[in-house]
Amino acid sequence: MREPMAPSRTLPAAAIALGATLLLAACVSTPTGPSVLVLPGSSKSFEQFRADDVECRQYASFQVNGSTPDQAAMDSGVKSAVVGTAVGAAAGALIGGHQGAGSGAGAGLVVGALAGTGAAQGTARNTQRSYDFAYQQCMYAKGHKVPVAGYAIQRNERRTAAPPPPPPPKP
Repeated sequence: MREPMAPSRTLPAAAIALGATLLLAACVSTPTGPSVLVLPGSSKSFEQFRADDVECRQYASFQVNGSTPDQAAMDSGVKSAVVGTAVGAAAGALIGGHQGAGSGAGAGLVVGALAGTGAAQGTARNTQRSYDFAYQQCMYAKGHKVPVAGYAIQRNERRTAAPPPPPPPKP
């Protein structure tokens, strides 16, 4: 005879894990606005720079559909947790009937929340990068300076060309 199964504790544990993850994520926030340096143009006043800054922030925000990195991360994380729960419930139901569905949903919630954390970070990074690109393009187009990475060549350093290859051997 089959013994009754003990009640599943996976779902409450998964809910606690998800709650802790969301609580921890709520404590961390990405600053809104550009994360890149732009300097006033040579012929621009500081007041003009500030006015252009406001306009370019609005332009950049429009380019990312008004979403902040934190909003994009939260949306991505929640979607991953929901999909993980649904997939886990379906897998659990296929494997263990309706009792397996609860366990599968709990496991799917935990796995989805963990996967969602990585997806959320990537989404936040991509949103911030897109915002920064749009902001820099706008400020540059308005005549401001956008520093770029590079290297300087010393005046006394000479660039020499590589010697030509030797001629081919004669047959």
